[in-house]
Amino acid sequence: MSMNTTHFKEILLLRKAELEKILFNITSEIKEINKCDLKDEGDLAAASMDSGRDYQIFLNQKRELEEINEALTRIEEGTYGICEMCDEPIQIERLKIKPSAKYCIICRELIEKERKRNK
Repeated sequence: MSMNTTHFKEILLLRKAELEKILFNITSEIKEINKCDLKDEGDLAAASMDSGRDYQIFLNQKRELEEINEALTRIEEGTYGICEMCDEPIQIERLKIKPSAKYCIICRELIEKERKRNK
């Protein structure tokens, strides 16, 4: 695929830095509050978040960071912008909205339908 990935790499790196700062601040605050030996960031977050909503936001930000790291790896490997399910190019409009996308819109919809069916 002859897509220029530089633009997407910059966007992903900016968002990665933003998320790392947010997650670092949350875990630092939690460690201060607790000053105890909880096993990992997840335990720390769960221990200090006043609501399930706060914890869900934390988990979503962690998941987004993982997706960004995966996208950056795909850029390095030269597979960025290719659907992991059907091997077709992901539409540029989709990547502009979600630069860490690993599925084309059709495969994404199939995955969502399957998830809903299995609930």
